[in-house]
Amino acid sequence: MHMADALVAPAVAGTMYAASAIAAGYSIKKVHLEADPKKVPVMGVMGAFVFAAQMINFTIPGTGSSGHLCGGMLLTALLGPYAAFLTMIGVLLIQCLMFADGGLLALGCNVWNMAFYGCFLGYFLVWRPMMKKTTSRGKIIAASIIGSVVTLQLGAFSVSIETLFSGITDLPFSVFAGTMQPIHLAIGLVEGLITAAVLVFVYEARPEMLYRANVAGKREKFSFKKTLGVLAVVMLLIGGGLSLFASSHPDGLEWSIERITGSTELDAAKKSVYNTAESVQETTALLPDYQFKGSESGLGTSFSGIIGSCVVLVVCAGVCYIISTTRKKKSA
Repeated sequence: MHMADALVAPAVAGTMYAASAIAAGYSIKKVHLEADPKKVPVMGVMGAFVFAAQMINFTIPGTGSSGHLCGGMLLTALLGPYAAFLTMIGVLLIQCLMFADGGLLALGCNVWNMAFYGCFLGYFLVWRPMMKKTTSRGKIIAASIIGSVVTLQLGAFSVSIETLFSGITDLPFSVFAGTMQPIHLAIGLVEGLITAAVLVFVYEARPEMLYRANVAGKREKFSFKKTLGVLAVVMLLIGGGLSLFASSHPDGLEWSIERITGSTELDAAKKSVYNTAESVQETTALLPDYQFKGSESGLGTSFSGIIGSCVVLVVCAGVCYIISTTRKKKSA
């Protein structure tokens, strides 16, 4: 659901950058107040996990479309809404700058659509109330599916709203929204199942890693390090291997645009701000479209999955460490 710059007017882009920045600033303040040293490695590994998982587009049968994990609901169940939101920003920022995935002008929109709803509404409307009294496999599965479906529907609708307010495309709002919502309902259901599988594993292996879940009396099977190690290995296998088998069908957003216009791509308005954004991405994108420049070799995809996951891990863990270290220094 990464929006391209061609969908977004500068005024809308600026507004969404501001909204996302406010949410990010508040999240930094909240994470700053937390005193949990284990959050640093979890933030790094799970950020890398989401990055790798997003590389695998799964086919939606009978549609000619595909979808991929957004990850907000998964992260918020493990990190809480504030650290999860910052982690998602790290993932989206690396995707945008290093791989030219999603427009630079549209980055604020993508952060809001893919991170804000999953991390904040997924937590406060779904995860927290469902886990408040007791936590069980059934509740985790239900929360994962409901949270993923609801937040993805909100994200898809926001794409339609932002496109409408931008007014730079010929996409009719009612038709665009009416095409986006059903396909992202299907994508949300699959994401919910993937999220549930990961969270149930954590529940069985190391239940204390679930954020604010009532797991009193639930015995852990793995140590914290072993659980995180398993997730890290799976992340590398996904990024370096399974990413080669990603669906070639357009994702839900591209598919929706193609259904209406006949093409998956739209031309951005020829204004300096668009040209500047494109120029910046051309400079920073070392592996555009998750490939070596000028090559479509599978080796480029595997390399992109592994190196991208490692970069996200370092960035997300580093941000959390810096925030935590700053807190300790001020406390001293």
